[in-house]
Amino acid sequence: MKATRKLITVNEDLCNGCGNCVTGCAEGALAIVDGKAKLVNEVFCDGLGACLGECPTGALKVVEVEVEDFDPEAVARHLKAQGRAVPDHMPDPGSLRLGAGGGHSGCPGSRVMSMGQPPVSACQQANVPRQQASAVSNLAHWPIQLRLVPPTAPFLQNASLLLTADCVPPSFPDFNERFLAGRVLLLGCPKFDDVQSYIDKVADILRHNAIKDITVLRMEVPCCAGMTGIAQKGAQAAGAQVPITTLIISRDGKILTDAQAAPVPGGLGPFGR
Repeated sequence: MKATRKLITVNEDLCNGCGNCVTGCAEGALAIVDGKAKLVNEVFCDGLGACLGECPTGALKVVEVEVEDFDPEAVARHLKAQGRAVPDHMPDPGSLRLGAGGGHSGCPGSRVMSMGQPPVSACQQANVPRQQASAVSNLAHWPIQLRLVPPTAPFLQNASLLLTADCVPPSFPDFNERFLAGRVLLLGCPKFDDVQSYIDKVADILRHNAIKDITVLRMEVPCCAGMTGIAQKGAQAAGAQVPITTLIISRDGKILTDAQAAPVPGGLGPFGR
């Protein structure tokens, strides 16, 4: 299945064939062919760019293109066929179990996991001693960064999404207890990250899954105003009719109305358009 995602490209004019990138790629996506580094197969490349730092000439670059999606099972088969050990953070061929730690890219931090923790009900939470309440986590999946979550991750099916600006969790004291139970968390920053890639990712998620609703949590500051627009434009691109609710969080941890949020420079609307 094709998807718009990040992929390694090689500038052959700059490549000196040293092979550092080949050994630096845990997925075996690169090889030296006729004295130049080549991408063996696009499905072997997770696009995270771990090989970039290994190249002494700057011949490698991460670009965003429409290609076949990364396939961790194909990577595992490829490594075994080469006689290379499959790293512990990669799935064994033919035994991909997303709920048990499989289905992830080469980086262990991107590993798709459904932790299987049932949401903590309000009644259950009320019975937890106050000094222990902070130890109860409602997070039931991984990864949580929007850029790292595959649109086909099993925890997305029939989910309620919590599209959250990076600054919200440390600003809102009861974020975990108040917002996280029963929702799939997707973190991002509309100021420092690629907004269009976020829109595309949300659209892909909506195309592949029956999403119940989206709750957007953004900060009061103007640079965070684009979070709702990401959800709305993603739904529009996917042709999905999904309820979208936005809550605005102040820097001192209060829930604000639109009127209380800081104005967006240039007379922009509430979604940063």
